Amino acid sequence: MAKFQRLAEHLQALGIMDESNCHAPAPLSLTTLMRAHDPGYVQRFIRGQLTLQEVKDIGLPWSEWLVERTLRAVSGTLLTVELALQHGLACHLAGGTHHAFPDRGAGFCIFNDLAVAAKSLVDSGQAKKVLILDCDVHQGDGTIAFFEQDPRVITVSFHCEDNYPVAKQSAGINVHVPRGTNDGEYLALLEQHVPALLQQHRPDFVLYDAGADVHIEDRLGHVHLSDAGILARDRYVIDLVMTAEVPIACVIGGGYDHDHAKVAARHGLLHQAASDVWQQRNAQ
Repeated sequence: MAKFQRLAEHLQALGIMDESNCHAPAPLSLTTLMRAHDPGYVQRFIRGQLTLQEVKDIGLPWSEWLVERTLRAVSGTLLTVELALQHGLACHLAGGTHHAFPDRGAGFCIFNDLAVAAKSLVDSGQAKKVLILDCDVHQGDGTIAFFEQDPRVITVSFHCEDNYPVAKQSAGINVHVPRGTNDGEYLALLEQHVPALLQQHRPDFVLYDAGADVHIEDRLGHVHLSDAGILARDRYVIDLVMTAEVPIACVIGGGYDHDHAKVAARHGLLHQAASDVWQQRNAQ
């Protein structure tokens, strides 16, 4: 949990984030949350009534603080979507809890902010088709389960097959990233698939999960991207989507290291890439 505060401090030190461009989310509407997630599951989590097995599957001990933090993070993704609709690009300092299913949590994920946001977009008519581009090292299995029968939301997962979760979802669009994939190989995979996906599906909104757990030093990763590789990945995706004139909202996804400062800096590569693309496009 400490990485989130460290990320904010890191971005402030770089001059990327300040009072002029930093927005705090309002409390989350439980009605919005329950339109995506099973209401019984939502209520049991908020009240601290999950079973011991459910808590074990999530991997985080329940507390009132965890409830507040979880709801605020989902609300932050919804705010990021609103800002992206206004400006074309916005980035969250959290989000990407893609292992949460409609009626259960898993893998440090309690509610699926990507699914909540995508469903809100299409149900409200703000978007007719949403593409969720998930570049976390782990498959976005929960997100896929939400939209298996919903053609309005296209789920794309670039993930290491030889990694968590053991039982993968077969629906959606899945791109296998082999163990040990390096910077050049990863970018080649993106270039091979992402332009064609945008052309084929023509989304009018993109949610981008920029997991930093593809880093070579990530303790849960198995993929070998460097800092420069992650930065190039994020620049490529953001610039490609913006060139297509599609709004893009970015979340940080997973990143795991015993050194919180290191993992925060890796997450910050997303915001550096977004800042670079933004400045470059506005200078033209």
